[in-house]
Amino acid sequence: MPLFKFCPDPAQQGVKTKTIKGKKNTMDAFNIYLSGVGGQGIGLLSEIILRAGDHAGLTVKGVDTHGLAQRGGIVQSRIRMGRDIYSPLIAEGQADLAVALERHEALRAMNLSLRDNGALIYYNTVWQPLDVRLGRGGEVTEEAINGEAELRGISVFKVFDPGLMDARTQNITILAVIAENNLVPGVGFENYRSAMKDLMAGSMLEKNRALFESKVTA
Repeated sequence: MPLFKFCPDPAQQGVKTKTIKGKKNTMDAFNIYLSGVGGQGIGLLSEIILRAGDHAGLTVKGVDTHGLAQRGGIVQSRIRMGRDIYSPLIAEGQADLAVALERHEALRAMNLSLRDNGALIYYNTVWQPLDVRLGRGGEVTEEAINGEAELRGISVFKVFDPGLMDARTQNITILAVIAENNLVPGVGFENYRSAMKDLMAGSMLEKNRALFESKVTA
């Protein structure tokens, strides 16, 4: 399966960088790579994690790709948080946590960005990225993900909620599992709640925060 290449220049077209500097937490650098298909809500998930890091007092830098959602292409985000963070870029194989919103991107993220003995969390669904729909790659199975993870000592968190009424909230379901398992060190439940309040309002906030809280406390 072809891999997307690491992009060394965050100033290129379609990429936006963000820096938020906290003042309290002195955690060493922690690298997060997120990936999904356009329309799944990777951008919102990335922004919540980034702002949650800020609420936790961390210095946070993030870089997102944009402009792919309408084409059904791949959307990626990179977040670095901790101390002595000077760039949002993550070298290949140096992410501590990979987050994917479907199986193809889970395997791609693991092979492209995740370090050995890191952690992978993914939503167990198939959205068929563009290369699969064009017949350039085969469908990824759970067994393929588990086999690669076992070889490299990677912890896998597979997420699936058969009762989820709205597929657009799969990102919040993933977020709840991240919070419940403390997959981002130094960032707690209340930090995520505060970040959601920064980004949402009204019924959208109420719906998503209720889902988040129900999954964490379930």
